[in-house]
Amino acid sequence: MSYAIFAVLAGLLWWVLSTFNCGVALRNQQAEAWSGVDVQLKKRHDLVPPLVEFVKAYSEHESRTLQEVAAKRGEAGVVEAMRGLLALAEAYPDLKAAENFRDLTSKLVLVEEDLQYARRYYNGSVRDFRNYAESFPSNIIARGFGFSPGEFFEVESVLEKQAPQVGL
Repeated sequence: MSYAIFAVLAGLLWWVLSTFNCGVALRNQQAEAWSGVDVQLKKRHDLVPPLVEFVKAYSEHESRTLQEVAAKRGEAGVVEAMRGLLALAEAYPDLKAAENFRDLTSKLVLVEEDLQYARRYYNGSVRDFRNYAESFPSNIIARGFGFSPGEFFEVESVLEKQAPQVGL
């Protein structure tokens, strides 16, 4: 009879420990997922303004350069062979700037996709932790050890739901 009681107590202890460890793992996964959202928000914050400024500056520089080239085209110091090349550049002044704009757009899209993925991962982690904390019998351990899942990532403001406006 004492072996049976010992086996039941050992089984109960094993269940408590494994359920507790599962809660710890889910809590840490949720914290790591939230950190991933923070990383992506920081990435967007650090990347977007410099990219926008770079493209603006490059566009302005390119425009000034092409204006100067057009003004100097008539001067004697420009070789005739270069005139054809410069005329081509004048005819299509947006070639380099357009490439930079496309690059900026693709980087912005990538940042937003990464952020969306991080938010989904976080919400999935919250869902898993909630399932653990609200399901019987693991909810007994969750309540007993103070495991509480976080809130789902939800944007409250309509303005926050929109991608940032990039004014060029």
